[in-house]
Amino acid sequence: MKTNKHDSSKSDFIIGRHPAVAALKAKDQEINKVFIQAGLRSDAIGKIIQLAKRRHLVISSVPKTKLDQMSDHQNHQGVILAVAAYHYATIDDLFQRAAERDEAPFFLILDQLADPHNLGSILRTADAAGVHGVIIPKRRAVGLTEVVAKTAAGALEHVPVARVTNLVQTAQELKERGVWLFGTDMKGQDYRQWDAKGPVAIVIGNEGKGISPLLKKSCDEMLTIPMIGHVQSLNASVAASLLIYQGFNSRHPLEQ
Repeated sequence: MKTNKHDSSKSDFIIGRHPAVAALKAKDQEINKVFIQAGLRSDAIGKIIQLAKRRHLVISSVPKTKLDQMSDHQNHQGVILAVAAYHYATIDDLFQRAAERDEAPFFLILDQLADPHNLGSILRTADAAGVHGVIIPKRRAVGLTEVVAKTAAGALEHVPVARVTNLVQTAQELKERGVWLFGTDMKGQDYRQWDAKGPVAIVIGNEGKGISPLLKKSCDEMLTIPMIGHVQSLNASVAASLLIYQGFNSRHPLEQ
């Protein structure tokens, strides 16, 4: 299998037609996106597109120069697959992690975060504060790329990340399993008063749009971060860190 990294288990790309076909046929290979050279026509390319559509993957038609850049000028043959840098966990894995620690579940749900640095920073804080797992969507959101892994500074080895098709459905599943969902909103409860004891999940919205409306409706309660400065918004990773550590504080109170 040709990749643009030395360690194929943490590669961002699979390069070339034959490796692409093998990856598309492999049931356990996580694939984020398929890049096909614009204007390229052949039976091999047609087969790759057919396999990608069968798996409901996003297919992008891009110029050859884009593929040259992505592959560091390797012989890509007009095909590159963007794949996960790390394996994803399942929702059950997250609950299992909490059970192993004999703790009530403490999860994060990240709604369509686009910046890999934000995701990496959040994972680093999640590890420090004992979060049992992070849930992200498969579509319209950054996945576990090498940039995320680098920013997370090793946290990916300790914080499982589940990647789901539908966050709203997953939110309902969590609620059915006894987890309370707390989102962020300007009109919510002051986060400093939040008691995060028990099974909880913090919902963090997209950097620009916030939490999507349907997912917001799934939240049991909303939290707000009071601000008295001129800039009335915080970076997603900063807001997440404040909420995560309020959760940590209430779950691990100081000994009197």
